[in-house]
Amino acid sequence: MQSFEWVDAESVEQAVSLLGEGSERKPVVAKAGGMDLLDLMKGGVVAPHRVVNLKTIPGLDGVRFDAKQGLELGALVTLSRLSRDPEVRRRFVALAEAAEHAATPQVRNAATMGGNLLQRPRCWYFRHDHFHQAGGDDVERVRSGQNQYHAIFDNQRTVMVHASTPATALVAYGASVELTGPGGKSRVVPLADFLLPPDMKRPSDTLIAPNELLTRVRIPAPGAGTKAAYHKQGERESYDWPICDVAVVLRVEGRVIRQAAIALGWVAPTPRRAVEAEKLLVGKTLDEGLARQVAKAAVSGATPLSKNAYKVPILEAVVRRTVLAAAAA
Repeated sequence: MQSFEWVDAESVEQAVSLLGEGSERKPVVAKAGGMDLLDLMKGGVVAPHRVVNLKTIPGLDGVRFDAKQGLELGALVTLSRLSRDPEVRRRFVALAEAAEHAATPQVRNAATMGGNLLQRPRCWYFRHDHFHQAGGDDVERVRSGQNQYHAIFDNQRTVMVHASTPATALVAYGASVELTGPGGKSRVVPLADFLLPPDMKRPSDTLIAPNELLTRVRIPAPGAGTKAAYHKQGERESYDWPICDVAVVLRVEGRVIRQAAIALGWVAPTPRRAVEAEKLLVGKTLDEGLARQVAKAAVSGATPLSKNAYKVPILEAVVRRTVLAAAAA
């Protein structure tokens, strides 16, 4: 790891200004919890000239709920705090569960909401500097390589998957991110649009600009009758990377489902909405038979690689169980 300059930012404005001074020759990066950045630096994938520490900025670690505005999460809120917050657990249970099942307790105590969304892929090809030096053309290499944990959807251009578990729940809840740039100007972008397919040739897999900070995550207030569930499926009941994860958010009147969102994680380059499966639920009463139809629709169109076809039946089973769990919540 090469040497670098360390700066403790005192405000969002100062951090944005410092980030804006970066260049291709002298890159400047932001650090929140540092879980992902340290790994990238140790692996030689990132070699910053300057690291801007965001943990010293006051006011970015709040959790606030308003009945009209919804939930607002500061970018520096840790996953551990998010998973334990009583308001989040009561109103956004799928998000609380996703945060609770991310990584290890030690990581969750340090990892932040903003950093978790901005992390780079956990693909072992991406994490090896050789593949960056070779030009970053990962698709053909991985198609004939160790691809058992890679994408089974939308994998024509890239086969890497997005690494955030909270992102799956946030997409199901219709979350947005607030980005703050020079002059204190901010913009709000739906998370589903903000996350981009991973690419070795660019510095971020999001729409964030080099001189912007992700300052907040916003989730609309849930309507009456909202129910939700989340499930992460790994190979072991331990601190394992997921094979897949699923978040389901339903709005129910009586027993009839009026709105449905099903988000699939770790199976595509970005969290994927199972739109056709959602349509099957609307206007109907859920039973085991309908749950099976929904699960089959969710995996329809999968294009698995040479070693990850096993993900398809696993994802189908997880979707069925999560839909049933959400309806029964």
